[in-house]
Amino acid sequence: MKVLLYVLALAAIAGSATAQTYPDKPIRLVLSQPAGSGPDNVGRIISDRLTKQMGQPVVVDNKPGGQNQIGAQNAARSAPDGYTLYLGTTAALVTNAYLFKSLSYDPLKDFTPVGFIGKSPFAVLVEASSPITSFQDFIARAKAKPGELSIANEGPKTFSGMIGRLIVSRAKIDATLVPYVSVGAAIQDTLGGRVSVLVADVASTAQFVKQGRLRMLAVTSGQRIEGWKQVETVAETLPGFDMVGWMALVAPAGTPPAIVSRVNAELDKALRDKDAADKIHNVGPVTEGAGSPAQLGEFLAAEHRQWAQITKEIGVLPE
Repeated sequence: MKVLLYVLALAAIAGSATAQTYPDKPIRLVLSQPAGSGPDNVGRIISDRLTKQMGQPVVVDNKPGGQNQIGAQNAARSAPDGYTLYLGTTAALVTNAYLFKSLSYDPLKDFTPVGFIGKSPFAVLVEASSPITSFQDFIARAKAKPGELSIANEGPKTFSGMIGRLIVSRAKIDATLVPYVSVGAAIQDTLGGRVSVLVADVASTAQFVKQGRLRMLAVTSGQRIEGWKQVETVAETLPGFDMVGWMALVAPAGTPPAIVSRVNAELDKALRDKDAADKIHNVGPVTEGAGSPAQLGEFLAAEHRQWAQITKEIGVLPE
């Protein structure tokens, strides 16, 4: 017993010493999305701020593909020493668990919660000159001409794909769901008039709306969102509809609590900086600080319960 206590004491002292010198080399911030995507834009704002605060480079490492599995697996299998962090989305940290029979990582067991980044509302959009004038108009046209209208999305196992499927189910319409390999490709086909509407995150599409190339018909959050108050919600047509993506920072399981606490504090400081928060909001997500690692853990558990129900509702089975 005395030997065990001695070993635990030594481990605590070592962990404390490590935390005191952390970081003493560059930190890698892994993302599952490509450069230029919404999460990438947010990740670079955060990495820039953390670099200034922590005195070491925080380098974004894009590892897209495999429905987030490539990036998530890479981060999960990295050394739990605080020098690899993972910017995870709803898909990577929750929904993939209900869409695939097997994953190359375990969203619940392979990561330690660090801090919440922000909510990332999705939207239903059309090309700016589209004859579809509102979300209600889209539903009406879809009912009038079954099967003729299409909904661009990133695939049936993605957040946008499931939003599209839920809209079809709850609105009781017949519209074709058109999957794309990336949100960029979906945007380009929407701009080219090859699909009727697009479901995508606000972060990825905001610049096209501001440029007058896309028109936002509705947001998928339960309430209208800050900065886009003029845009109605899907819930105003389909009561109770509330699907919002989000981003969170996690670390490989086993990362020392003291280091997790340090990164959490730095993330919270970064998100509460007005300049950084404004930049993040300009590309879509809304942030209100990082919260605590424990709060993020509770949030993730609640999200898993909710998505277990949603996937059953829209009839998505693990494949």
